[in-house]
Amino acid sequence: MRKPLLTTGLAALAVVALAGCGASSTPAADSTDAATEWPESITISLVPSVEGEDLAEALDPLTTYLSENLGIEVNGVVASDYAATVEALGTDQAQVIITDAGSLYNATERYDAQLILRDVRFGATSYASVAFTNNPDKYCDEAPAMSTYAASGIQLSYCNGIEEAGADAVGSGPAALDALEKITDGTKVALQAATSPAGYQYPVVAMREAGIDTDAGITQVPVEGNNNAVLAVANGDAEVSFGYWDARTTVTEEAPDVAEKVVAFAYTDLIPNGGVAVSKSLPADLVEKLTTLMDEYADSSEEAATVMFDLVGLSDWTSETADEEITRYGEILAQFSN
Repeated sequence: MRKPLLTTGLAALAVVALAGCGASSTPAADSTDAATEWPESITISLVPSVEGEDLAEALDPLTTYLSENLGIEVNGVVASDYAATVEALGTDQAQVIITDAGSLYNATERYDAQLILRDVRFGATSYASVAFTNNPDKYCDEAPAMSTYAASGIQLSYCNGIEEAGADAVGSGPAALDALEKITDGTKVALQAATSPAGYQYPVVAMREAGIDTDAGITQVPVEGNNNAVLAVANGDAEVSFGYWDARTTVTEEAPDVAEKVVAFAYTDLIPNGGVAVSKSLPADLVEKLTTLMDEYADSSEEAATVMFDLVGLSDWTSETADEEITRYGEILAQFSN
């Protein structure tokens, strides 16, 4: 991401999106096809981004509105963590989960869940991890050029053609990963916690695929957070670091010259945002209606758009799920499962 904001608030959003749906009615009670009958209620398992009274205030009107528009009772259940959302779906304690990308993968693999929506932040459903350096002479094929990070209106330096000079940066990977081959033995590389997709997992996989021994071939410099990954390079504590695109915007006060001192020279494979998955037990027509309603929620009113952004940091959902990105994420997670 950008930082993984995607993970902390997806859950509460589930209710938000469903709540903004248009009117719908339950299939006739005397239907002869039991497979198409809608349940009297569904439960959404989520990890909220708010707590206590704020949580109740945020969710109660949304679940009520959702229930009225779907014509069935919609309940929200708070999960202790993202893994718990998967188990809730697997035991049928929940039929809808709003969760992170890793949990989406586990739900589809273990319980045959259906991925129906992906989270959208600033127009994107995924983000790259960026390789940063303070030594462009070593890692750049040409002099760094400036491009604009539109979300903040800040100009930042890029090289190896990963961005177009003078244009808005797009942060699309993978790009220039062969430049990682220039990391020599003993190079100080700042890495975040092993659970961080952008700060550790995707960069380590990319370095390994470039022939780098990430255990013995580099000097790992442990850092906490994307801002500190950038500062490690800015301050000379490491020659290379990794963080979400574009983490340099988080340190402009501490390092006002970060655009010149820290150059982005490569992008990893794209890291997917989280999203929404549903149980295979739900009728197909309910899933279709649910998907449509959630997909359209952000555009349903100014209030809906504000609620989505303020509550969970999302700008939209999309039914363009890009399942292959989730699959790739699962493959990378498997390399760090132990």
